[in-house]
Amino acid sequence: MSLEIRSDWQEAEIRAIYDMPLLELVYQAASVHRQYHDPRKIQVCKLISIKTGGCPEDCSYCAQSSRYKTEVKPQALLEKETVVSIAQKAKEMGVSRVCMGAAWREVRDNSQFEEVLEMVKDVTSMGLEVCCTLGMLSANQAKRLEAAGLYAYNHNLDTSQEYYSTIITTRTYSDRLNTIENVRQTNVTVCSGGILGLGESVDDRVGMLHTLANLHPHPESVPINILSQVPGTPLENQPDVSIWEVVRMIATARITMPTSDVRLSAGRARLSKVEQAFCFMAGANSIFSSDDNKMLTVTTPCPDYNADREMLNLLGLETRPPSKRELGVGG
Repeated sequence: MSLEIRSDWQEAEIRAIYDMPLLELVYQAASVHRQYHDPRKIQVCKLISIKTGGCPEDCSYCAQSSRYKTEVKPQALLEKETVVSIAQKAKEMGVSRVCMGAAWREVRDNSQFEEVLEMVKDVTSMGLEVCCTLGMLSANQAKRLEAAGLYAYNHNLDTSQEYYSTIITTRTYSDRLNTIENVRQTNVTVCSGGILGLGESVDDRVGMLHTLANLHPHPESVPINILSQVPGTPLENQPDVSIWEVVRMIATARITMPTSDVRLSAGRARLSKVEQAFCFMAGANSIFSSDDNKMLTVTTPCPDYNADREMLNLLGLETRPPSKRELGVGG
């Protein structure tokens, strides 16, 4: 594969990659992966739900929407000390990136945002990469997060522009892209990917990758999530996505965005060690791990630290330390 990093992909080119014979696709992706990354290193991340439930959005897959009756009970913003304690335990277990998620539609300039900024400062000072996913963000709010030391901001596209309104009606695709652009005005890195299993077509998956791969620069982080069907949500009866579709998506993301971290994110709990190994071979180089077998809420299971350590040892993989990037340098 060419070493060239491109932001001028055509959808037909990406579709041709996605449709390659599977083992050839994995081989090509593994070759690209080795040109840009150490294939022995996996970054282990921890996701902390700092404010759970009660979100006014209508994302059809989400347990945290106030529009659906799910097992999730709304909870207030966590105390900073609680978040720091969780982050400290995660660091001791080999985590190098802590992601803090709040079930908000958008960030508001209020006391809660001030508290989040303090959380970012304190967890960053522990030597961890800190990522936030707080909903839509203004340019000024992005600058304030940068000043607090934020390493990354997550804002997923979820699916293609064409399919998006089928899944979410309370905001637009342009809203998503605008927030990503606001983050790009700072030195905070961008984390943006999507979800497989929403009822989307292969064209929709390719369309989402086309949008991401034509951003300049590419998102530094591309999470590939597998739908966890949540009782009470409109997508509760969606069929499971085949592991081979997951592998194709990871491999295609790896080839089209060679320098990005491709994160095997939500839904990993239902994959066997062999299936996860296939994902790593195809170019995934990051996972989310937990100490309580859940990712964001009770409805999203997540493998625990010990099980993941055992798997990484079995596969001869090592955990990756936090990036040495200094605030204001970028990268």
